Amino acid sequence: MKIERIRLRQIRMPLKHHFETSFGRTYERRIVLVEVEDGDGAAGWGEVTCGENPFYNEEWVDAAWMILRDYAAPRVLRAEVESAADIAPLTARVRGHRMARGGLEAACWELEARKKGIPLWRHIGGTRSETQSGVSIGIQDSREELLAIVAAALADGYRRIKIKIKPGWDIDAVAAVRERFPQTPLMADANSAYTLADRERLRQLDAFGLTMIEQPLAHDDIVDHAELQKSIATPICLDECIRTARHAEQAIRLGACRIVNIKLGRVGGFREARRVHEVCAANGIPVWCGGMLEAGIGRAHNIALSMLSNFTLPGDVAASKRYWSRDIVAPAVEVTPQGAIAAPSGPGLGYALDRERIEALTERREELT
Repeated sequence: MKIERIRLRQIRMPLKHHFETSFGRTYERRIVLVEVEDGDGAAGWGEVTCGENPFYNEEWVDAAWMILRDYAAPRVLRAEVESAADIAPLTARVRGHRMARGGLEAACWELEARKKGIPLWRHIGGTRSETQSGVSIGIQDSREELLAIVAAALADGYRRIKIKIKPGWDIDAVAAVRERFPQTPLMADANSAYTLADRERLRQLDAFGLTMIEQPLAHDDIVDHAELQKSIATPICLDECIRTARHAEQAIRLGACRIVNIKLGRVGGFREARRVHEVCAANGIPVWCGGMLEAGIGRAHNIALSMLSNFTLPGDVAASKRYWSRDIVAPAVEVTPQGAIAAPSGPGLGYALDRERIEALTERREELT
């Protein structure tokens, strides 16, 4: 494989409904798309999943553009590699910025799968025929509004509900959902909103039979999570602090979690995502695929990742229509009435690009050769 051309494109997409977490409210997404092209003119696409601001982690859209243009792309262009698995080491000298580097790496995997004429999920080693889909529900203005959104999601067939929590929107919100929907698989995502000083408050969540609580403590912490897990019955799922397979190994050894969320961008692409998956599988730790309000390209990559064998818990890969009035792939991603997304059969992503939509949303572009 030799990449001869890299095109960067930034699009702006308004969400159908704002999405709020412990670190802010989002009304629209600015997303960097990466297109790679080889000497034969074949192309593959990736999506950079970072946010508009450096709140989830240190990455944000404007920085990702510069990292791709000035550091990652020059190291990939015209480098001869055996396969897409060799792309990530080319940018490893760049510390951090895994979402930017991962968007480029994912595009190369998609290109390789497309040239082989096989679905991306199969190319990366997936064996599942479908993935179970859950939804992530942001912080709402009232419990009544939260309950209405949960009811609508369950009516659409989703298999698991995740609600965002923060101090002041936690125990009462979870209790209300559990009382109304006593049998629904339910989890809470704190996005690092608590400290060990909140241990007793977090222990109150044990009463609600949650599948997990996700990243309750600091975004870069493993040690305190291990102490907290000893204090609560609810399984801890780690997200932000697991960026490499080594982090996963350390967290498991310390007993810091019983579940791991794998986000393709957070770990820097498919090469590292597969390594994290293998570490967790070898240690009996189930994984699931988290979301970052992706558009259709990133959503399709998440679907491919979710077909690996140890993705046994419903992920955050929901239907396009939950977030977008019109996605950038056609047909849009859909969820069956049974709450599943089938593995696509076409080559590469398995979804066609809605180029007219992409063009209409584009606000910046650059071509690198």
